[in-house]
Amino acid sequence: MKLMKSTARLLAAAAIGLGAYTAASAEPIIIGEINHYKRMAAFANPYKNGILLALEQVNAAGGVLGEDLEFIFRDDQGKPGEAVKIAEELMTRDDAVMLTGTIFSHVGLAISSFAAEKKYIYLAAEPLADALVWSKGNDYTFRLRASTYMQAAMLAEAAAKTGAKRWATIAPNYAYGKDAVAAFKKALTALNPDVEFVAEQWPALFKIDAGAEVQAIERAKPDAIFNVTFGGDLSKFVREGTTRGLFEGRTTVGLLTGEPEYLDPLKDEAPEGWIVTGYPWYDFTDGPNKVFVDAYQARWNERPGIGSLVGYMVVQSIVALIEKAGSTETEALRAAFADLKVDTPVGEIIYRSQDHQATMGAFVGTTALKDGAGVMVDWEYKEGADYLPSDEEVARMRKGN
Repeated sequence: MKLMKSTARLLAAAAIGLGAYTAASAEPIIIGEINHYKRMAAFANPYKNGILLALEQVNAAGGVLGEDLEFIFRDDQGKPGEAVKIAEELMTRDDAVMLTGTIFSHVGLAISSFAAEKKYIYLAAEPLADALVWSKGNDYTFRLRASTYMQAAMLAEAAAKTGAKRWATIAPNYAYGKDAVAAFKKALTALNPDVEFVAEQWPALFKIDAGAEVQAIERAKPDAIFNVTFGGDLSKFVREGTTRGLFEGRTTVGLLTGEPEYLDPLKDEAPEGWIVTGYPWYDFTDGPNKVFVDAYQARWNERPGIGSLVGYMVVQSIVALIEKAGSTETEALRAAFADLKVDTPVGEIIYRSQDHQATMGAFVGTTALKDGAGVMVDWEYKEGADYLPSDEEVARMRKGN
């Protein structure tokens, strides 16, 4: 297939007199990237820019195995069926050697299932649902970002220190939200058996009735709130909750709330004192994180988001994978993923052989207002490897897969 396509391109080049057209430039290594570029533009576009920055650096340095690395970007409209259709096209029509991408967990799970059926490699960049690598994990799916289990465990560690006993939760009613609440409850209860969960709110994704949700939580009289909403839902929840005094005198923990993609749109309405995961790009003074931030700002003239970092690390992971495999054949790539080590802006990460989960960690801190905008302060980078389930737990969760 690749030889036929290369020959056709060379013949086409010769027909129009492109004497400098080479076999190497005719046959780059193609990666199929599927994402919600219109529906989640505030996150997906910085993610794409992170990929493009890394690609420019890789190809300027000679590419991978002597070939340029190229991504084909496709928009799935946030629909699982469309994503699966695109995945098939990328692998069979566009000659992609593997798939990557997605933000929504239900879309990622659909591509993962398809990848297992067809035996295509899928690197899940953004989807955070725990099932992706555990209860529904398979031989051909690998994940880069810290999962909900990992990030919830990091936040539970900080939440346990507050002494709050009565908790309410609010999360979008789909795989990611459900996993996040379950993981937080499990982790917090293990650290503090005296806690109780007095309310659970499950708004439909991006269809939140913020007033009704705030009223329901207030009626339960919790000491603390675990919030998993993001994007437009987060903005509405914060605005309504602030107006009605929901957060006054209460501990609030926010999964993803500190990420620039979701914190920046709140501007001076950003909440203060929430315990969050995020990305404090503005605070790096040296080291690989600073190098990445400076390069990204110089290239795009904008601040990076967590998506930018993840996109950059996707390319780093794929380059390390192909170089370790010495090939772009599927089974060679699958074997090379086992305990693959990748140097990244956040340090070395490893794709664990037992569950295909990378050890990328997360930044945990508290929100504050600075110059009329939300930031994350008193933050710390938590190593992902310290917040993963044991090999025995992984084996139980993946049993039968």
